[in-house]
Amino acid sequence: MSQQELLIKVVQTLEDLAIEYMITGSIVSSLQGEPRSTHDIDIVINLSQSRAKPLVEAFPPPVFYLDQEAVETAVSEKGMANLIDTGSGDKVDFWLLTDTAFDLSRFARRCYEEILGTRMAVSSPEDTILMKLRWSKMSGGSEKQFTDAVRVYEVQHEKLDREYLHEWTQRLGLEQEMARLRSEARIDY
Repeated sequence: MSQQELLIKVVQTLEDLAIEYMITGSIVSSLQGEPRSTHDIDIVINLSQSRAKPLVEAFPPPVFYLDQEAVETAVSEKGMANLIDTGSGDKVDFWLLTDTAFDLSRFARRCYEEILGTRMAVSSPEDTILMKLRWSKMSGGSEKQFTDAVRVYEVQHEKLDREYLHEWTQRLGLEQEMARLRSEARIDY
């Protein structure tokens, strides 16, 4: 199945199972900024142990690979588990919602967009920017992550909640990254 079909199937499954979710990562930065190809789909999910087994059962082998033990471990450790479409090799990274202030804030601020004819919960542009800057910093300066943040900032700049961006830039220690982003952004006022 195509990556788009996989995304729709995953979203419909999460909604059918009443599992709260938020699409993040390059899928969303492509929607909010400049499109680029990606081989994985990043989704933050609020998953309980009681919903782990139904989630795994919704993606049966041999079409999919989703390990029950890995999902249960991800739930208990607030980590990550992978779903793989064995036909295409496309991957979904299920990131478990943590109880950190930033995770809870960005999850509460998720918004809904029409993507591929389907209503989907996605991270806000501000949170997309902040996470891309954070990933860039944590990976030692990933230009791909940084450029994604810049492009979202450029496209969304008129709509951004600047107070929120400022507050979380400081709380996450991203002042240098945000200063660089603002200096490199091409914005016509």
